[in-house]
Amino acid sequence: MEMQALEAARRWLAARGVRRVRDGWVSDERPDVLLTANQVAHSWAGDVFAEDLDAADRVRLAFGLLDLLDEYWVTCEIRFANGSADGPLPADALWDGYRQRLEADRDAEAVTYSLWVDWFEDHTTSATAFDEVLGNDVDRVVAERSEPLLRRARRVLECSGPVRWTVKEPAYRTVVRLPALHPSLFRGLRASFHDVYGDLEPAAALALLDRLELPANTRHRAELRHVLAAGHENHFSSPGAWDDAVRSCS
Repeated sequence: MEMQALEAARRWLAARGVRRVRDGWVSDERPDVLLTANQVAHSWAGDVFAEDLDAADRVRLAFGLLDLLDEYWVTCEIRFANGSADGPLPADALWDGYRQRLEADRDAEAVTYSLWVDWFEDHTTSATAFDEVLGNDVDRVVAERSEPLLRRARRVLECSGPVRWTVKEPAYRTVVRLPALHPSLFRGLRASFHDVYGDLEPAAALALLDRLELPANTRHRAELRHVLAAGHENHFSSPGAWDDAVRSCS
């Protein structure tokens, strides 16, 4: 499915006179000007949603552009289209696109960054987004333990800091049963404390932290335990708490 979307995106750009060359991209309008993938994304990605296509096919074409260009801006155009007067986008196509790329055995930085700063930091969308990419099928992730599902879970957990604690705690409590996900859950707990919009409940987070099987030399585990045991909810709402923990644990 991803390869089909990528090839469709390549053909779509070619029809607009945009093609890849050895060191970047060029357009027929200005063939002597070398473009970056980011420039291509900013110039053409938004046009996908003006195409005379089924709405789901537009979404799939946009994700194909993401695969082709690997640029965060493509995810911005997807988000803009979802919130536009013609939105929302078809949920199946939208979240299938995210899930597939979170499971893929290749870099997913643009996708995880999009989840983190666009979908998870916005509390009007974070619950739906988190449930779609992990919460709804976390039991299957733990039961099946396939590498694609584990890969998706790791990536989501590690950028889930801004998600409301009441939304993500059930998934956290489920994945704690699987040691393979403990390092990523630890990073999720740490981000829940450190992120500007991070959210956690100290006692519940501490109970989860104490169940994690982590290497003895895991950095910041002792400090995180210290601030949680003291009842701190967030680095930015408790200035100095982390520095106190560093001094106490050194």
